[in-house]
Amino acid sequence: MTEKVAQNEKTGSSETDDFQGQRDATQEEIDSLPHVADKLPFAAWAVILAGAFERFTYFGLIAPWHIWLGRFKTLMIGLALYLAGCIILVTTSIPDALNQGAGIGGLATCLVLVGLGVGSVKATFFPLLGDQYVQKKPQLVQSENGARVIVDGPRTIQLMYNAYYWFANVASLSSIPVTFLEFHYGFWVAYLLTTISLCVSIAFFAIWSGKLVKIAPKGNVLPRAVKTMSYAARSGFKLDHAKPSYQQTRHGRTVPWTDHFVDEMKRGLIACRVIFSLLVFYLCINQMYNNLVSQAGQMDLHGVPNDMIQAFSGVACIIFGPIIQGLYEILAKRKIEFGPIARMTAAFIFCGAGMGYAAGLQRLIYSSGPCYDRPFSCPESEGGKIPNSVNVWAQMPVYIFLAIGEIFGFVTAFEYAYGKAPKDMKTVVQALTQLTACFASVLGMAISPAAKVPNMVIFYACLAGAMGLTAVLFWWRFRKYDEIDTELNQLDYKEEVFESTSPASDEEKAVKS
Repeated sequence: MTEKVAQNEKTGSSETDDFQGQRDATQEEIDSLPHVADKLPFAAWAVILAGAFERFTYFGLIAPWHIWLGRFKTLMIGLALYLAGCIILVTTSIPDALNQGAGIGGLATCLVLVGLGVGSVKATFFPLLGDQYVQKKPQLVQSENGARVIVDGPRTIQLMYNAYYWFANVASLSSIPVTFLEFHYGFWVAYLLTTISLCVSIAFFAIWSGKLVKIAPKGNVLPRAVKTMSYAARSGFKLDHAKPSYQQTRHGRTVPWTDHFVDEMKRGLIACRVIFSLLVFYLCINQMYNNLVSQAGQMDLHGVPNDMIQAFSGVACIIFGPIIQGLYEILAKRKIEFGPIARMTAAFIFCGAGMGYAAGLQRLIYSSGPCYDRPFSCPESEGGKIPNSVNVWAQMPVYIFLAIGEIFGFVTAFEYAYGKAPKDMKTVVQALTQLTACFASVLGMAISPAAKVPNMVIFYACLAGAMGLTAVLFWWRFRKYDEIDTELNQLDYKEEVFESTSPASDEEKAVKS
């Protein structure tokens, strides 16, 4: 009998519960049993692979522009062609202009379309991927070893985004082959490879279009959201005061939304505040594509192009991605909480450590000959041919720290933006992540005058300090959301109950019809 009790305790079962298979979990079981991810549907894998091929194209296109033009020229030509492209597009459509071979018009059009295309893909891809897993109530299931676990949506969404991020980093290595193709065969061959990759991506979406989950739009929810926040602002800046019951009691108003919509808005605003806190994180990650490339150029490259070293960040992500996913599984099975706020805080710490290491490495470069704190600027460099005597592979830990930070940070941000956004505003909230990245790029340009020799030690140290301070403030301000994360996630299931028991509003009826 004692043996049976011990076995029951080990598997989480009881003598009176002959449960086998799967059923809806009770609240007690949700709170006490470990949570695991569900199996990913085939449609999700189709979207993951299609997105990976799109990333192959993106990184393959960008790499030759930086080898060819350099950072500043790429920026200036891109801005100039963006403006000129609209004019050139019209003028070069004239048959006479086409006969004259106005190739620059094609380049300008490409820059505009790529810019618009990448923005659209980033804003819509992650919500589309999240839609492929139809979330349901937490399910109590019996695993192969007999233990009882809870299969829930957020854990599965986390696994799905981790899988995509792993494939995307494999695809990011396209910068390596296209660099050699461009060097040996010219730009057109490099671009041909990336174009083929994009065709494969489109083919994936086209072939499996019928099997993808497509959420039908329910009209523009933004006006209703703005009006809700406006009523809340006029009622003491509390969203709960925008609820129909409060508005009716205090102001005699009948509003066209429900209590549940206001609760969704509250959760969406939490996601927006959390995501916007990634500003300094994005600024530090962006160093991989500019200042850290320049730092590598000051070191002994041993025949490796300085702009290829950053590709090893993708290699590090490929290596550490499964390790970190395994860590999540181990913690979940032991019921050790490692919520999204904790994961993003860990991302900030690793990112800050990477910037701290970069500062130390820069100090080592400035302490080495032949030019010390003036790389390539002394007579001993033989006209800029001899770098300072520091092996470029000493830079690898920077990319390892940043890669781990990316895995904790980016994947969790995508997951948080999707999971916490209101159902009809997931693309809008997801777009905020791109807006945050945009602000980080603008901030990077604003501080770029300080990013020059011999100030780079201070520059990296300041970024490390800013990242460390952000980690502390972020954890202090948002850690409470990890404590109620399960409650926030269950709002979706409450919505499911609400929609099945409540009559549709006039607005919803109009949309459906």
